[in-house]
Amino acid sequence: MKKYLIVGLGNIGAEYVNTRHNIGFKVVDFFAKQENESFQTAKLGELAECKIKGKTVFLLKPNTYMNLSGKAVKYWMDKENIPIENVLVITDDLNLPFGTVRIKAKGSDGGHNGLKNIQAVLATTEYPRFRFGISDQFKKGQQVNYVLGEWDETEKGALPERLALCREAITSFVLAGLSTTMNTFNGK
Repeated sequence: MKKYLIVGLGNIGAEYVNTRHNIGFKVVDFFAKQENESFQTAKLGELAECKIKGKTVFLLKPNTYMNLSGKAVKYWMDKENIPIENVLVITDDLNLPFGTVRIKAKGSDGGHNGLKNIQAVLATTEYPRFRFGISDQFKKGQQVNYVLGEWDETEKGALPERLALCREAITSFVLAGLSTTMNTFNGK
């Protein structure tokens, strides 16, 4: 039986729930809700498990804070014996327009501290990642406030449709594989 680990990156705490930086958590929360699953407190994070056509999918929200996400990813990969090609890390991306999806097989951390830590812990840049565009509509020197800021009203209105698209992309990753998913969803 194939196993998959879908990791949503974010920061724990009520003050971060609706921030742009927590889109990874928001995506896996939406996915779990659509599958009628809920998260349980587990080692190094919150974990939900579901089945998609006989494949086991673990949804992980690390509770290590963004900058130490690699520890949780590695722990659950090892514990459940999930190969790196079956891991998908979901994160925010300032370099993409709001809501745009970009899925890649490998790549740099792009200055993202969560990806930087995962890369260091796994000792590779070759793991699938799912970037969700949050755009770069902030004034010089305001990047941290923007990333840790809450969605504006227009973004909030568009999020449900974008989250549904993310769910489709994750399901495609599990059932059709990375290459097909990239061809189908990148740039949408």
